[in-house]
Amino acid sequence: MEDDHDDLSGLLPVLPILVELGASRHVTAAAQALGIPQSTASRALSRAAGVVGTPLLLRRGRGVELTPAALALIPKAAEALAAVRAGLAQAREESGKSFGQVSVAFQHTFGEATLPLLIRGYAKDNPSVTFDLQQGSRQFCLELLETGAADLALVAPPPAPTSTIRAEVLYSEPLMLVVPEGHRLAGSGGTRLDAVRDEGFVMLEPGYGMRSIVEALCRSAGFRPRVDFQGQDLHTIRGLVSAGLGVAVAPPARPGRGASASGRDAFRGSLGWREVEITWPSARRDIGLVWHNRPDGPAQATRFRDMVLSRGRELLGSAARERP
Repeated sequence: MEDDHDDLSGLLPVLPILVELGASRHVTAAAQALGIPQSTASRALSRAAGVVGTPLLLRRGRGVELTPAALALIPKAAEALAAVRAGLAQAREESGKSFGQVSVAFQHTFGEATLPLLIRGYAKDNPSVTFDLQQGSRQFCLELLETGAADLALVAPPPAPTSTIRAEVLYSEPLMLVVPEGHRLAGSGGTRLDAVRDEGFVMLEPGYGMRSIVEALCRSAGFRPRVDFQGQDLHTIRGLVSAGLGVAVAPPARPGRGASASGRDAFRGSLGWREVEITWPSARRDIGLVWHNRPDGPAQATRFRDMVLSRGRELLGSAARERP
């Protein structure tokens, strides 16, 4: 029994290296995956071979070949690590504290305020939870969610719920017509969207949520927009409008990011743009949270989702009221 205990004590620290070696079949790759020096991994594997009593790998050119002993041991090592991870997660659950990571995919426009405010609201009571954030187009975010590479997605507009995903609108915001400084509508109190039906538009590329929203809005106004320029973020869109290269439809600019406190004018100089209210058709976009419809999702992602759905509107509304 004592010998068995000594053998296990020598083998247990090597289990993560064995599992990574089984996946990569390369000592250097296994060491890099674990963030340890290659020499440390090699010495650990040699000690493990001593415990087992037979070599675990054979050199083959630049790679290695696993021996039958290694092939028998590695699956059991993976099972043992999985069992320990599950036990650790359960123990942490019993402690009443939240650990782990939440993966969130989000559109570019929500990285400046919306998502940071939601994370801050959650992190206050769950400081040990980390976040993996990935940003891109609406299509990109939904694809990450579909493949399981993201636990949640923050997009506009949220898709219609299906048997596999659920979505809920968090808030809605108005959309403004953005025109160059000196445009005939600059300074106007409001305009119908069809007033610019014959002008060139600056739009986000296909796949971005705002692109589909603006195209649908123009259809409602009875015309198909002529797209003169395309971009990948709203800062670029406003910059192109500022240069007189077209008009755009976009959410109101946040004060302090190139717009005045009123959010209506910016860049008083050779470049500039104005935001004009769209009086017809109704121009708004819904921002929503999307998640997988399954009961076995990661506990930390479920907690974050529940917090966003229960307190998200309050957190975002409070921040909006605090801004000048």
